[in-house]
Amino acid sequence: MFGVTSSHIFIVNSLDDTVEQITKSLPKHTFRVIRNEEKDDFLIAQSNLAIKEAYIASNEKKYILLCGNTFRNEAQNSLLKVLEEPPHNVVFLIITTSKSTILPTILSRMPHKYLKTAVAKTECELNILNLELKEIYSFIKNNQKISKNEAKTLVESIMFKINSQNIKLNSKELEHFSKAMKLLDLNSRPINVLTTLLLTLLQLKR
Repeated sequence: MFGVTSSHIFIVNSLDDTVEQITKSLPKHTFRVIRNEEKDDFLIAQSNLAIKEAYIASNEKKYILLCGNTFRNEAQNSLLKVLEEPPHNVVFLIITTSKSTILPTILSRMPHKYLKTAVAKTECELNILNLELKEIYSFIKNNQKISKNEAKTLVESIMFKINSQNIKLNSKELEHFSKAMKLLDLNSRPINVLTTLLLTLLQLKR
């Protein structure tokens, strides 16, 4: 699937899974993964690292993986020249979950492969009707590195479960869900957003 020898853009379901698949197929010491570990939003700091890495001489082919659920415009603009004329032996692989965040100027310079597949609706395993603090604590502990997209899917699955259990929320309570989605879109830390939402649900008296 990923057997490429030239620069490409991959639009995928999961950054982590794709990076793991690609790096497993490459010899050690031939790749560098560049991403924002905090928010999975590719910023100018990451583009500067990528450019610096690209100009470190290598006698063998070097793969530079640029990863982000979203890519800031200024970061992409700073990469234009090096993407158009990469140094000898350097292959850039842009990995993202959203094609819409990639500028047309970059899409026109690099071939892209759309590898996203339909994902089945995730059922929320939390007991919304009888939510307990220990259940929230366990969830937080097990999901410290949950991604933005995974968090959004979970918020949607919680809403689906609330509807399926005929739990009636007032407009103020519904606003908590809307706010959670907005914060995730603004790249707030996913586990923090989910923790706040779950603690809010815990306080609801039925």
